Amino acid sequence: QVQLVESGGGLVQAGGSLRLSCAASGSRLSINAMGWYRQAPGEQRELVAVVSNSGSTNYADSVKGRFTISRDNAKNTVYLQMNSLKPEDTAVYYCNILGRTGFPFRSFDSWGQGTQVTVSS
Repeated sequence: QVQLVESGGGLVQAGGSLRLSCAASGSRLSINAMGWYRQAPGEQRELVAVVSNSGSTNYADSVKGRFTISRDNAKNTVYLQMNSLKPEDTAVYYCNILGRTGFPFRSFDSWGQGTQVTVSS
């Protein structure tokens, strides 16, 4: 069983910054893609950013140039640095991690509990 623990959300004024973290724990982890999604009230969950195990990244157009996703493989942790935040970035942010775990290896697709990010105007 893989558990994800998110941290770093909060309330910030427009133009400010926040950094989200998501740490995975479990037996014999082999992590592939790590990503961040968000869901605003009344909206569908959408992809914000993803980083592969080779380090390649992909961003939603709405956050390009403002958000940076990174990962620390030694800590099984993914980060989302959010700069120049806008009120429309307000949402619950979820991390998502895919990989394999256990013995024998089996695939997993795990989600964090979500962390609220609120940007005031």
